Amino acid sequence: MNLPNKLSIARTLCIPAIVVLLYMKDDTCRIIAGILFILAALTDLLDGKIARKYNLVTDFGKFIDPVADKLLVLTTLIMLIHINLMEAWVVVIILCRELAVDGLRMVAVGQGNVIAASPLGKWKTTFQMITIVCILLLNQSCFSTWYTCALTIASIILTLGSAVDYFYRNKSVFSTK
Repeated sequence: MNLPNKLSIARTLCIPAIVVLLYMKDDTCRIIAGILFILAALTDLLDGKIARKYNLVTDFGKFIDPVADKLLVLTTLIMLIHINLMEAWVVVIILCRELAVDGLRMVAVGQGNVIAASPLGKWKTTFQMITIVCILLLNQSCFSTWYTCALTIASIILTLGSAVDYFYRNKSVFSTK
């Protein structure tokens, strides 16, 4: 197993610790969870750079990297609902987008096509992660300050926009032949 794949697995292994820390509803635990989330999010940046630079891209890596991102972001967002720092409807929008785009990808794979991550999808993930970090470390709910509100709204817009982009660019997946 190569280093980028190990980093993706390490990202998923951070998730239970983040859940336990946020379940405690303690300020110190929340800050530690925020720091752990930052470290996990940085592995996403690092694993991709290493994989591309050293030609270590694998089928397993193509699978585990986006799954690790989704698990990290969605699990942490759900825990933010638990500690009253995130609105459930925001998480529902993000979850529905992830399921819809993953469904699109599965249909494409069934047709022998692979849908790669788009730049807009990468921006979506980046904004979601930045939003989570700000909320965790500043202990501000998603709509309680102008900056958490702006980040949350930007995340929602990028989430919806990237979904539209994926479906528009890959509409041929649904054409009948």
